[in-house]
Amino acid sequence: MKHFFLTVALTAVVYLTHAQQKFSFAFFTDLHLNTSTETKCFDALGQAIQSAKSKKVDFVLSGGDNVDVDAYKAEQLPQARSMFQRYKDQVDASKLKWYYSIGNHDRFWHYEGKHGSGLFESVFGQSYYSFEHKGWRFVVLNSTQVCDGKYCVDDEQRLWLEQVLAQTSKDQPIVVVTHVPFLSLYYPVLEGRYTDADTFANQKAIFDLFGSHNLKLVLQGHQHLYEEIKVKGVQFITAGAISASWWGGPFHGTQEGYLKVDLDGDKFKWEYIDYGWTVSGK
Repeated sequence: MKHFFLTVALTAVVYLTHAQQKFSFAFFTDLHLNTSTETKCFDALGQAIQSAKSKKVDFVLSGGDNVDVDAYKAEQLPQARSMFQRYKDQVDASKLKWYYSIGNHDRFWHYEGKHGSGLFESVFGQSYYSFEHKGWRFVVLNSTQVCDGKYCVDDEQRLWLEQVLAQTSKDQPIVVVTHVPFLSLYYPVLEGRYTDADTFANQKAIFDLFGSHNLKLVLQGHQHLYEEIKVKGVQFITAGAISASWWGGPFHGTQEGYLKVDLDGDKFKWEYIDYGWTVSGK
């Protein structure tokens, strides 16, 4: 009889560990922080942070292209590091929990580390990782790696992902974050042509790894255009940009903004929030 009660108790603990709770988070992508005094982009970020805090989010997920350092030269390492640190200091001062993703503009090519991610990782931690929050699994990918001249998720990262999924229960709801999209209609809509230029090359192989899992939501960046695509029961959202048209105003109708996601049990809903930034002189 004692053994029976112990088994029941342990089962209850496992169940509670994976039970989904109600919470919200914000998805900030394509900040493109830079040294220009005209854009006042760090002031804008502060405004977006205050907006997210007012929404009582549990944390902020970054979608990449945080700081524009990819064109910096080797001798500009101190400036690149300083830009990353200024961003991190502002985030730390906000007291919001923040999860960073790497974008193509976050890559600094003159520092140790694969695919230009070394400097980013020295400041923010790993460029791909996973975490759990209130019963949901979050998987943050680095889709800015390079394979045969195209964006990709390389073999090492793919093997890591396989291990993460092997340790994830089949029914646990999953959110994936990627800077470079799996799917996008950016070029067909804006230019009337199809191309894989701004989706990562092995996106189908990576998507297929989730086939037997409970993938619910994929959050994407890179395009600055707000998109919603639902495929095989998975909701893909390309969530505009904090910077809209690189701090030049709305980008094809997408205002400076971020995504707020509300989760309740294994369900979720979302809204795109214009945080009220006004471009100087407009």
